Amino acid sequence: MRMNTVKINSYAKVNVGLKILNKRTDGYHNISTIFQEIDLHDELTISKNISGCQFSSNVNWLHNDQNNLCVKAYNHMKDLYDIKGIDIMLTKNISRGSGLGSGSSNAAAVLKSISKIYDLNVSDEDLIEIGSKIGADVPFFIKGGTQIGEGIGEKLIGLKSKIKGWYLIITPDLTIDTKWAYSQFKNILDNATLPTKFSDLFSEKVVDLDTIKFFENDFESVVFPTYPEIGAIKKELFALGAKFASLSGSGSTVFGIFDDNAKIKKAFSHFSPMHKAHIAHSL
Repeated sequence: MRMNTVKINSYAKVNVGLKILNKRTDGYHNISTIFQEIDLHDELTISKNISGCQFSSNVNWLHNDQNNLCVKAYNHMKDLYDIKGIDIMLTKNISRGSGLGSGSSNAAAVLKSISKIYDLNVSDEDLIEIGSKIGADVPFFIKGGTQIGEGIGEKLIGLKSKIKGWYLIITPDLTIDTKWAYSQFKNILDNATLPTKFSDLFSEKVVDLDTIKFFENDFESVVFPTYPEIGAIKKELFALGAKFASLSGSGSTVFGIFDDNAKIKKAFSHFSPMHKAHIAHSL
């Protein structure tokens, strides 16, 4: 049955470990990471209109222009398929520049919604290919869940089990420029040997807290010295009982995974007066 309007949640992700392997000839970097989708989300309402893309949101830093990943998603679909226009209403709950992938998640939600309201029946594989032209994290959000990401993040391997636990998401009032963070790795990569990829570690494609406890995010080596207050959050999460803690993406968000409900509530009470804090679950 055709529909004219879709309401969809656009979920965040965290990176459980992130290795920067090398710089590519196209200027991007090859990475290896585990993406874990969590239930912290933005909300979108997407409807048909006669022509063009009309975008509105509850924040003043997103505009109806070509820098907007939602608009890019519409334009890519319009170039490929016989569609007219859409109206996008976006309610942002996830901070920008936080390493949680909300812009990429929004774009993926637009791709999936256009396929649905225009009855295009575009396969996930085709949506992943389209998404890779919009942003490195967009392909992951087509299916979500728990996946190993390689290449620039578009080569995905699904894992059999999600990384269970309570997730405490701490986002300080800082925005990290991802291009800056990558630029800091030039000298490191020039002198580094190729690290192990996460896909080499999971022959059974099952991952748990004991497996990931030694994983690291390479961005911490450049972000924490520049922003020591972010590094301090990771240390505090461990002190408050987190079984695992890490920067997500290039930050600024740091998250902790807890297996004890009382401990995560205590940690939430500790952080929430100072930073944006959310308790989330894996999807």
